[in-house]
Amino acid sequence: MLQPSEQSTQKPQYISNPNAYPSVNTLSAPVEQATIGRSLVIKGEVSGAESLYVDGRIEGAIHVPEHRVTVGRNGVVAANIHAREVVIMGRVQGNIQGSERVDIRSEGSLTGDVVTQRISVEDGALLKGSVEVRANEQRTQKAQVQTKPVVAEAAKPVEAAKAASAGNA
Repeated sequence: MLQPSEQSTQKPQYISNPNAYPSVNTLSAPVEQATIGRSLVIKGEVSGAESLYVDGRIEGAIHVPEHRVTVGRNGVVAANIHAREVVIMGRVQGNIQGSERVDIRSEGSLTGDVVTQRISVEDGALLKGSVEVRANEQRTQKAQVQTKPVVAEAAKPVEAAKAASAGNA
């Protein structure tokens, strides 16, 4: 004869508050991001200390040097942008300074100059302007520190040779 399994004899457990959900442990802190919606138009300077998602229109300047600026598919920006990362899926007219990277997605367009460490332009994207890719500042400083002792050591044999040839003369 068949015996009922232990699982079928257990009573279901219900949460006393139907709106309560078990807590979820996340590995990273939640990303704080300000959003400019489709119907919003901002004329002037936008600055802040959090990431920015633009799905509306901004005319002026955007300054969030430690965070990301994302121009959504509906976003239209006529402004210079200074941010750590810039992702373009809409239309941007203005110069971009991205301290780490600039991504222009396939549906995005940029008319303006770019200064960044890394740039990615997907197939189908439009980019009209100049691009300047700069080396990482830490890498550049490390290279300068390493080359100084090498230059100094290389100069010593030359000076020693000069002194020896002067002594022979």
